[in-house]
Amino acid sequence: MMMKAMLMAGATVLAVATGADARELTLGTQDNEATPVYKGAAEFAEQLEAVSGGEMTVKLFPSATLGDFKAMVQQAQAGELDIVITGYPDMSYTIPELKLIGAPYVVSDYAQLKEIVAGPWGQKMAAKFEEQGIHVLDVWYYGTRQTTANKPIESIEDMKGLRLRTPNVPFLIAYAEAVGATPAPVAFPEVYLALQTNQVDAQENPLTTIDAQKFYEVQSSIAMTNHFVASSAVLIAKDSWDSFSEQEKEWVSEAIAAGGKLNDDLLMKGEEELVKTFEEKGMTVTHPDLEPFKAAMQPYYDTLEEEFGEGAIAEVTAK
Repeated sequence: MMMKAMLMAGATVLAVATGADARELTLGTQDNEATPVYKGAAEFAEQLEAVSGGEMTVKLFPSATLGDFKAMVQQAQAGELDIVITGYPDMSYTIPELKLIGAPYVVSDYAQLKEIVAGPWGQKMAAKFEEQGIHVLDVWYYGTRQTTANKPIESIEDMKGLRLRTPNVPFLIAYAEAVGATPAPVAFPEVYLALQTNQVDAQENPLTTIDAQKFYEVQSSIAMTNHFVASSAVLIAKDSWDSFSEQEKEWVSEAIAAGGKLNDDLLMKGEEELVKTFEEKGMTVTHPDLEPFKAAMQPYYDTLEEEFGEGAIAEVTAK
């Protein structure tokens, strides 16, 4: 009820400000105001108001104000929230096949991810989202995960025996196990302390997160393992999307593309600059041969193909 009241209060304020004809959309995300995702969402809001001549506006609810991503997806399905931005593979809790795109090394970079989402497999997933009452507007970059440790990682052999902190996410736990490390799920707010006190030896996250959380203060090296290309799905309630005129759909699509470009540019520029920054801070940056890392994932791929059928992983990247 509180969430509904907040949304209604926001709608009332905007209706007064922009006139009764304005259509206000609500957008929720777990990301806070300092993140590229939020900045992309704010750009979307600004562009939508501009291209629609004020006929469509957006009210943003960042920092999990409306609950976690599952709660927000549920709100969108119930018609209480228009748009939610959350991890694309995170939606595997309701569309299990998305585990395949979360599997380490299935996707090599963000350009390939965009191709997959636009291609046959991505369109098949889009249809599954529609069945869930959700329309996929876009998929934005969220960073590529790398591995930090308290010793240089020159090859896969250097991963053996490391206590590697992972989130409690099956495919990242599988990465740790496959490369010979011991997965140690630690809550995100506790990672810095766990590294500082040697409760864990290593962790993996995008460069922007490593920087924001100051993990460089408690880790001496970073290996460019590129094991997972993270992405954010911009999802809109199907009922909201279907209620738009063709003109409104055009406006929303154009504004979402502008928000996505800003988000992607901020992340890519940030990642590029951070490698130099970390070296300047005294970290050792290594580029191990990734072929053995990829080969080590085969047993995990086998378990996924047992679940989704032989050839399921190859189908993801097929053009």
